[in-house]
Amino acid sequence: MNHGGNIYQFAKRIGCLPEQVLDFSANINPKQAVNLSCLQDAQLTPYADPDYSLLKQAISQRYPVACGVDIEVFNGASAAIFALLRSMQPKDLVLYTPLYGEYAHIAGELGCRVQHINRFDGLMADIPVRSTVIFVNPSTPDGQLYNMEDLLEKWQAAECTIIIDESFLDFCEAESVADQIAAYDKLYVIKSLSKFYGCAGIRIGFIWAATAAIKKLQRFEPAWKLSSLDMVYMRQALANTAFIAQTRQQTSALRKLLHKTLQDSELFDKIYPGQANFLLARLAKAGEANAPRLHPVIDGYQLQEQLEASRILIRVCDNFEGLDKSHVRFAVKDECAIAELEHGLKGID
Repeated sequence: MNHGGNIYQFAKRIGCLPEQVLDFSANINPKQAVNLSCLQDAQLTPYADPDYSLLKQAISQRYPVACGVDIEVFNGASAAIFALLRSMQPKDLVLYTPLYGEYAHIAGELGCRVQHINRFDGLMADIPVRSTVIFVNPSTPDGQLYNMEDLLEKWQAAECTIIIDESFLDFCEAESVADQIAAYDKLYVIKSLSKFYGCAGIRIGFIWAATAAIKKLQRFEPAWKLSSLDMVYMRQALANTAFIAQTRQQTSALRKLLHKTLQDSELFDKIYPGQANFLLARLAKAGEANAPRLHPVIDGYQLQEQLEASRILIRVCDNFEGLDKSHVRFAVKDECAIAELEHGLKGID
């Protein structure tokens, strides 16, 4: 299973209900900012506002940015990625890997010349002048949080168009680079709302960019991309400002618990020091002197198969550029789910 979150296919295969699956494959906050009762007053008869005025106002209040910067909303961050690259039609695209496959997929459709730069060992490598660079911060699937100052300076010196994906930044105590758009109008920032606010079924993401760039992008966009229910729910979620600190504290504590659970299993020779709501781990390989475990070495797909008995779904990361099937990713879940994972890992043979 190459993509996280397909609990329906997984549940059908192992013979259970989707709600019985412990889904460690999808990086979604296990808590929600509001419950569905907030939808009772939603108006369904009229068409939704095609300008999304109230939603954009709620986003701007939650994420204030400098004058001259505007936003456009989309049916999820993936839709934002596709729309932006299709409107740009970049010739040279630089992808900082590992990263998820949506970017490479759309680059292939557009016929871009793609250069991959491995973040782990070549972060400051040379790039083509006036290319389009894509960087995810914090990164996925490893969750590293980067200081962007030197990278932004390097890309601007090369006159690059810069796309920063900050879909997981809300889980961290860190500032967005969106305020720098006013000084560099070839900077775009993509944001997902469903991950932090625990509502994967509410598909809302947005792009920050210079006002002129947003107007250009809007020319290619259809009206009514979002439903009235989506917008009412997200406006209420954004208004729950106490949820921000609560989630960050909760995520930090549960991430430490998840790290300890993975470490204590002695299945992994490396657990990456992520700062988002997930952890990447590398299974020990046969013949390595530092392999911590005594029982036979397995790969990610074998681990995934053995965890099926516990109804646990994990993400194998071999479809991330630069990683292989020894790399697996675990979302940060609640204490009960992590306890179930601990039990499941103890049963690996």
